[in-house]
Amino acid sequence: MRPAIPVLLYHAVMEDPPDWIAEFTVTPRDFRAHLDAVAGSGRTAVPLSALADHLAGRRNLPPRPVVLTFDDGFADLPGPTAEALAARSLPATAYLTTGAITPGRSSLLPPAPMMALAQVPLLEQHGIEVGAHTVTHAQLDTLPPRVLRRELRESKLVLEGVLGHPVTHLAYPHGYNSRGVRRAARDAGYASAVAVRHALSSGADEAYRIARLIVRRSHTVADVEDWMSGRGARTAPYPDSPATVGWRLYRRLRAAARGPEFAG
Repeated sequence: MRPAIPVLLYHAVMEDPPDWIAEFTVTPRDFRAHLDAVAGSGRTAVPLSALADHLAGRRNLPPRPVVLTFDDGFADLPGPTAEALAARSLPATAYLTTGAITPGRSSLLPPAPMMALAQVPLLEQHGIEVGAHTVTHAQLDTLPPRVLRRELRESKLVLEGVLGHPVTHLAYPHGYNSRGVRRAARDAGYASAVAVRHALSSGADEAYRIARLIVRRSHTVADVEDWMSGRGARTAPYPDSPATVGWRLYRRLRAAARGPEFAG
């Protein structure tokens, strides 16, 4: 049996989120309770890069690791969210949608309070590793190859320009990926990529579609405690289901008719 590795996926942490992201938002109070459950679980928090290095055979993990990740780059991230993590000595990894946080650029994300590109170095000062989450947050597995390459490479270059060092970890918007997308991520210079999969990861997971558990507003501390115990979800790796394959085909046909669509 493969030991489970919880990789939690958070989005916004705020009291009054826009409707479109409300399902994937937790309140600051609930977030602090989640972090206390993680800290009290006996697991050791590590950044995603540590798990990626382990999957590549480059390093060992602590006996009971956990990874905390944040997608998009909402306004709370470099402030109270980073402070809550730092107060508990919990490292994390944040995947940023550069079109949503760069002045003069745009993305497919609906309006919401977002952090600014200039704040990205603050994340590292709080112990938060930075990864890319594309430019526009499109459904990557529906894009033409040229557009896909641009989404992957431009977001990487923008973040590297701000941080002054390589950015080698990626999150697929809404987890949407395919064999071609995974190959493009590797070719663009990423060492890992996280999906969603609503599953626990493991030491045998796939480096370019690492499973994560998406945290919803309805999840409780008991849910987090179950995940920390390796319960409450299946454990990756496992093949895509026929439903997942069929949904991908449908979205590709729809994108061919409508153009790139928001992954969410």
